[in-house]
Amino acid sequence: MSRAEADTGGHLFYQSRNPRPFLDRGEGIYLYDESGKRYIDGCSGAMVSNIGHSNPRVLAKMKAQMDRATFGYRLHFRTHPSEDLAAKTVSLCPEGLDRVFFVSGGSEAVESAVKLARQYALTQGLGSRYKVISRFPSYHGCTFGALDLTGYDPLREPFAPMMEGMPKITAPMTYLDRDNLTEEARGLKYAELLRDRIEEEGPENVLAFLMEPIGGASTGALVAPDSYYTRIREICDEYGVLLIFDEVMSGAGRTGKFLASEHFGVVPDIVVLSKGFGAGYAPLGAIVAPSRLVEPVLDAGGFLHGFTYAGNPLACAAGLAVLEELEEQGLIENAARMGDLLKAKLTGLMDRYPFIGHVRGKGLLLAFELVSDRETMRPLPRELNAYNRLVEIAYELGLIIYSRRTRGGYEGDHFLVCPPLIVTEAQVDEIIGLLDTALARFATELSPAMSEPA
Repeated sequence: MSRAEADTGGHLFYQSRNPRPFLDRGEGIYLYDESGKRYIDGCSGAMVSNIGHSNPRVLAKMKAQMDRATFGYRLHFRTHPSEDLAAKTVSLCPEGLDRVFFVSGGSEAVESAVKLARQYALTQGLGSRYKVISRFPSYHGCTFGALDLTGYDPLREPFAPMMEGMPKITAPMTYLDRDNLTEEARGLKYAELLRDRIEEEGPENVLAFLMEPIGGASTGALVAPDSYYTRIREICDEYGVLLIFDEVMSGAGRTGKFLASEHFGVVPDIVVLSKGFGAGYAPLGAIVAPSRLVEPVLDAGGFLHGFTYAGNPLACAAGLAVLEELEEQGLIENAARMGDLLKAKLTGLMDRYPFIGHVRGKGLLLAFELVSDRETMRPLPRELNAYNRLVEIAYELGLIIYSRRTRGGYEGDHFLVCPPLIVTEAQVDEIIGLLDTALARFATELSPAMSEPA
């Protein structure tokens, strides 16, 4: 399809002028366009398709629900799929996280978490608490409330005059630090930024701290030192600040645990889920919170919030089937095993390509970052648009990966490699082979000093 055809041939408009072929079908980790070309879904869409495409058992359970009812408004009926999915979700979460509220996506889930936190504060006579501290860089969604909590300038700045301007602290990107501290000490250093910001804003004004336990699109699978998580929990408890973990991308088994927070032994006050939670089979998200937060809100007149499709029975039937697949097929354990293998092979590419500066992540939430100088981690020149170019080369080869700009949105280039949790060892090798070819082609487009693999 030519650009002219893309611009004038249809009524649907997209986020940019970058036409793609029409999707024909999906099977497992593969997608096929209408010409028959096969693509490896090396990023699970937008880190969504955790159990792969066209799973017959999930589709059968969705069909069974469709034969009964596709919609039942929650103010009129309870539904078994929503009640059963809530119970299954709680069974997979740490003890104490025992109440669930459903939504249709990640931005809605973030907004729901913040609204629950605010309404809880009101029930406790803490009406001055409204500020939510988050991190820079970070990504929490595209609705205004979630966007105000996002630390990614290209997406946020055009709308900044229309938002409150919630406070931020620096994300713990310790791999960029050039100091003599241990990783444990660096983790504590970045955690103390939260204490400083709470004091600066006034503890009586701070409602919550929102963070991705393992980074998503804006930081490329960033993992902080273990010390960071423990200290963050301690600081929140000290000041009565609610800790909200945005697990939209990292949850539902992607990191080798149902929740990424389980790797660090820290339980947040509210968990936000979406993406892999519904795995692309239906729009679905949720917040999970303890009864100690939910019951006072219900006692005070109810949760002043909701969406038309919250708890939709068809979406919840799909979500329940997805979680059953995770358990019955051992996909969370497979994410841990295949994640270790894939990460080792990505790290191995650093020997061939000196412009790969860092590989990071857990399970099958992995990323690598390109740089001009590995010693200083100086980013590639922004005008190279490496974050776009490598994606396009890989796409031409039949490998789909996901990229963003690492350093706040305007420079730095990272790439998420996050295949579905059903990926096999042979398919990991296939992904690495295509990525190696893409990197070799990309290398020839760099300056002569970087043009040849080491």
